[in-house]
Amino acid sequence: MMTAMDFFEATARIGAAESLDDETLELLIRVENSGDVLYNALADRIGNEEAAELLRRNGREEVGHARRMMKVMSIRTGTEYVPSAEVLEKFSVDLPDTIDLAMLPLIVAGEMQGDAGYQAWADRETDEEIIRLLRLNGREETKHAQRIEQVIEILTAAQAN
Repeated sequence: MMTAMDFFEATARIGAAESLDDETLELLIRVENSGDVLYNALADRIGNEEAAELLRRNGREEVGHARRMMKVMSIRTGTEYVPSAEVLEKFSVDLPDTIDLAMLPLIVAGEMQGDAGYQAWADRETDEEIIRLLRLNGREETKHAQRIEQVIEILTAAQAN
């Protein structure tokens, strides 16, 4: 049973995990599945449609990361993983009404840490398909960081005009 926590607490717990036991993997599934909540909330608050679309794209891909991690669980158990309602419940993400541009580099850093975490977990695995799925999620976390850097450039240029 998962204890009550918010998106950011759950993300910190995953970031501290050296390996993916089943409980951590289920928490990871829930966090990744909630990524669209974070990115859509950011997109709704930044006031620039071009930048918002980049953020929404990240959110859609985060949900795909959750599906990959469900595959990992299926491989581990040898049977199709069916997540509980609790695992499927998306975290709410509490953000201010307006997004300060200074907040975005923190998200870039979080995505880069996400990649490093996935690579470290992959290094501890023995199943080739699990390794592939973990590394793929990690590489996409770096792509997310790069998109957020694009968002920063777009918003910085818009502020200069």
